[in-house]
Amino acid sequence: MNISPDDQARVDAIEQALLARWPETRIAPSTERIAALVDILGSPQLTYPTIHIGGTNGKTTTSRMIDSLLYAHGLRTGRFTSPHLETYRERIAINGEPIDPKALIFAYNDIAAYLELMDSKFEHPISFFEAVTALGFVAFAEHPVDVGVIEVGMGGQWDATNVIDAQVSLIMPIGFDHMEYLGNTLQEIAATKAGIIKEEGFIVLAQQEPEAAKELISKAAQVGAQVAREGIEFSLLSRAIAVGGQLITITGLNQSYGDIFLPLHGKHQAANAASALVAVEAFFGDQPLDIEAVRSGFAAVTSPGRCEVVHREPTIILDAAHNPHGAKALAQTLANEFNFDEIIAVVGIFADKDASGILKELEPIIDQIILTQSSSTRAMASGDLAQLARKIFGADRVLELSELEIALDRAVIDATRPLREDTVGIIVTGSVITVGQARSYLRKKFTK
Repeated sequence: MNISPDDQARVDAIEQALLARWPETRIAPSTERIAALVDILGSPQLTYPTIHIGGTNGKTTTSRMIDSLLYAHGLRTGRFTSPHLETYRERIAINGEPIDPKALIFAYNDIAAYLELMDSKFEHPISFFEAVTALGFVAFAEHPVDVGVIEVGMGGQWDATNVIDAQVSLIMPIGFDHMEYLGNTLQEIAATKAGIIKEEGFIVLAQQEPEAAKELISKAAQVGAQVAREGIEFSLLSRAIAVGGQLITITGLNQSYGDIFLPLHGKHQAANAASALVAVEAFFGDQPLDIEAVRSGFAAVTSPGRCEVVHREPTIILDAAHNPHGAKALAQTLANEFNFDEIIAVVGIFADKDASGILKELEPIIDQIILTQSSSTRAMASGDLAQLARKIFGADRVLELSELEIALDRAVIDATRPLREDTVGIIVTGSVITVGQARSYLRKKFTK
């Protein structure tokens, strides 16, 4: 998209104004402020039906799949996801594309005065995430969209997105993440995430660990919600690796859907597709989905930074795995679906994440690891990360280069072997910010 310098300057100024607010990492667990804000804005989030996506891993990709399926069925869509890779406009997507700068500016001008009014009414000001959530709700109402696809930021019960009244809620696999806010057991984490299950609504449950499943099903029973469980009411019937992705068959609520090409790698993505399809089935009710729309919707899915091949010769893959569950899925995908003789990893992780857990999941498939850090203030120092890595990988497989761009350049040099037959792959992972910065840098590097 070509953006005029004036519009870009205004989009950047809005970002700075939003970033001056409480950061996303600082949470005051309550929907009180966002509820008051959307109330004074006229409850834009209630002017269109919504699908709500929670859980630990796979939320953003599954949101993108749902968006693509709905759009292929002829609906105007609004998709709200977080965090972003390269521009905050990605968080608010209309008909599958990041919001147009002019639409963003218009929506922000609508809410700016109300943000300041709310700041004066509460002990804590409106946070960055609350403000962006309200911005998305308003932008979707102004477009207007036929349906909103809303990803939970963190948790569920007290997440800012939980002021919607979703027709369908979807909870992706629950794992350990954000324990300082969500609890130290899967049961506690699931109890918070179950907060998006609405009274007499419809809840789709991806495959869950038993203790999480018990909590979610108990909450659904309490509020009289209909439940569709992966492996019981719906399932991924088959998958076969294909060039550029996989061919899958899904048994949905109403029928089976076969010969679906999914241009994403990994068994976890096929499972995500099954959950996405069933959420869309539930949204349409008893009306069967158009198989050709299902096929074209899935064929059009992209998921930047999720096992995304951004370059060939050498092959460079970006994956935003930032917890052990995500790292395990990445390791399985690299082992089963790519045919590398050797893999070099460039890894930068946040200090508040389970770095050892992530590194242990990656160790069996990585030959050389380069530890680095992103520009985020949350980044773990590359020296500390390298210290952890040496214990897991052994000193001879570990290299520390604190500057991400230098680390990427080194990986490309090490993977380029003109006189040898072996194929070397590069994987960049550890956090969304690491992957987002790498994506921007590599685009410039290889389009010179």
